Amino acid sequence: MAEAATEQRSPATPRPVRCIVKLGGAAITNKGELESIDEGSLRSACAQLRQAMSGDATPEKVMGMDWSRRPGDPADPVVDTEGFRDMAGLGIDTNFIVVHGAGSFGHFQASRSGVHKGGLHTALVKAGFVATRISVTSLNQEVVRAMAREGIPSIGLSPFACGWSTQQRKLVSANASQIIQSLHAGFVPVLHGDGVLDELLDCTILSGDVIIRHLAQLLSPKYVVFLTDVHGVYDRPPTDSNAVLLREIEVDDNGGWSVVKPALQGNRRGVETSVAAHDTTGGMETKILEAAAIARLGVDVYITMVDTEHSLRALKGDVDTSSDDWLGTVIRSAK
Repeated sequence: MAEAATEQRSPATPRPVRCIVKLGGAAITNKGELESIDEGSLRSACAQLRQAMSGDATPEKVMGMDWSRRPGDPADPVVDTEGFRDMAGLGIDTNFIVVHGAGSFGHFQASRSGVHKGGLHTALVKAGFVATRISVTSLNQEVVRAMAREGIPSIGLSPFACGWSTQQRKLVSANASQIIQSLHAGFVPVLHGDGVLDELLDCTILSGDVIIRHLAQLLSPKYVVFLTDVHGVYDRPPTDSNAVLLREIEVDDNGGWSVVKPALQGNRRGVETSVAAHDTTGGMETKILEAAAIARLGVDVYITMVDTEHSLRALKGDVDTSSDDWLGTVIRSAK
């Protein structure tokens, strides 16, 4: 990771990024249905992101930026060029970065072909790599369009196309110049988990959670938000009726972590995780480890459920762990 952090051919870093947002694949797609978007959750996440960017100001009208005709649309899109021409500015804080997971996009193709294990010399893996990237980039376009419809000037950026690569699945090359330039220009970069080249394995899958950790290390956001399909991190799979929501986790200088709230008996960590058979990125365990690594940097991490009042507060950075009225998990440095 240190090597990747130093490989930057970029302009001066912009003012500290306000927030990096992870839209979990399970939150914005229907993971049981191949390449199926949860339109309601994605729309809500984008609307709340717009609210967080707007602060206290509430625009009378959202000026959409998706001027493309979608399949099935009865007519060409209405483009209010005069409205944009009369605007002094967008009136929102665009100093955000969004990274989304794949959910029901990409994991199927990657797991069926073994892309995450490498081996581009075989026809199956090469075909699977192509199929995986077709799938994840198609989801990226839909996320960008959903944000654009909320008047957010979003730009899709793929790690593969930006030259990111790994060695034995460890990130070693991650040029962030396009990300930083996009931020300077007032755009919101939208990245995603992607298939990338690997120096030893030929190829592998780079998860969105690893991408967020690297960007947090490089750009020092004020806070990071993970939006998921559950309220946060539990002491066991949340489908278990006895599962307990872990509201606050502290991380020490060595990367060890412990549950602060609520008090748990026995197991210091108090967390059991499970990974779906088709998930090639490590599931919740990877999320917790990457979130802990971000917290070690002194950046608070908020994990909560998409499409709730709690997700809006997290996106605004309005989280108070001394109160029980916010449902989610805060992971922070023990310092």
